[in-house]
Amino acid sequence: MSEPLAYRMRPQTLDDIIGQESFIGKDTALYKMIMKGHVPSLLLYGLPGIGKTSIASAIAGSSQLPFYPLNATQSNKKDVEFVINEAEYYGKVILFLDEIHRFNKLQQDTLLPHVEAGKIILIGATTENPFHDVNPAIRSRCGDIIQLQRLTESDIVQLLTKAIKDPEHGLGKEKFKITITQIKAIAHAANGDARKALNLLESVFFAADEIKGEHIASDRMIAHLAKRIGVYGDNKGSHFYNLLSALQKSVRGSDVDAALYYLAHLLEVGDIVAVSRHLLVMAFEDIGLANQAMGTHVLSAIQAAERLGLPEARIPLSQAVIAMCLSEKSNTAYLAIDQAIAAIQAGKTGDIPMHLRDAHYSGSEALGHKGYLYPHDTPIGTFGGFIKQQYLPDALEGSQFYTPVEAGDEKRIAKIHQHLQHLKK
Repeated sequence: MSEPLAYRMRPQTLDDIIGQESFIGKDTALYKMIMKGHVPSLLLYGLPGIGKTSIASAIAGSSQLPFYPLNATQSNKKDVEFVINEAEYYGKVILFLDEIHRFNKLQQDTLLPHVEAGKIILIGATTENPFHDVNPAIRSRCGDIIQLQRLTESDIVQLLTKAIKDPEHGLGKEKFKITITQIKAIAHAANGDARKALNLLESVFFAADEIKGEHIASDRMIAHLAKRIGVYGDNKGSHFYNLLSALQKSVRGSDVDAALYYLAHLLEVGDIVAVSRHLLVMAFEDIGLANQAMGTHVLSAIQAAERLGLPEARIPLSQAVIAMCLSEKSNTAYLAIDQAIAAIQAGKTGDIPMHLRDAHYSGSEALGHKGYLYPHDTPIGTFGGFIKQQYLPDALEGSQFYTPVEAGDEKRIAKIHQHLQHLKK
């Protein structure tokens, strides 16, 4: 067969689908609706290789509706008009639109009235977050937005076993000797990606030693081919931002192993600049005043990483991540500035007190810019001077944006803050 194994093994009906039972299993509303002939427009969102195209094809097979696949990056207005003409002829068709987030306005304007009329059932697929990247006009026509999950290792094993035994679409007619341990190794290497798993299985088959007409898989060849699978990542896509989010939340939660895992995944994608920028933000946002040296430490690690480049850059960056994970943490500075910004945006503004205004020019006193008391003239304690006078505008007098916590270096700051608050009163 000339088609790749992954293409040949696409499910023909809903009952052929492996995995994703939570939204399209036999007990789900969607399954029952489709089997009774009602197919809604859908948006399928998830990583590559987890079944978006296969599910759309299976829906068409079970509903017995004409199926027209298009890719939004390659199709044009004529392609859309062809599907519309087919819908007029058949009465109703399924249009599967891959990379739907790249659908342009002209295509939308041509297609959407026919989707609304029910002649075209639109099933869109995207690897990007549809709430960020899919046009609202498209989203509003798709009743369900379904986020697909990565297939489990047992799902992949089931799929591979089926492909090995299937005489019509798979390798069932071939003499192929492979153990369940080797199948599990392929499933593990695929990391939840059905397409990668089937492609790897096919490569193992053709690379296997052939003895008396029998293809015999070897552990060595599987391990060698598995290294070529690669890591999915797009430094401008939703998955990349999900990895950055997971890294920050793991550091914030002091989970060293999880943080290192997400750092490793991000570095495999290869965007040092974006990763470094995020690490530096974390040093000030999540470690903050509890460990004020962390910002300098992370900046030094970033500068070293940028000078070294990959793969050596992983070493200083990993040190920075581990140090942040194990440091005491405080987000009080981040919260304080956000509260101050929120107050301004809410209209809580007022005139700067006269004694705080610029007085470095002749005529300032005539404008009333006088009366400022110089704190350094009245030192108190070992932390600097204090003198009681108004600093905030009248409308905000008494506001408190910063609230310290008892963590690391901030314990000392908290005591000073508490003492100053007492002196103000």
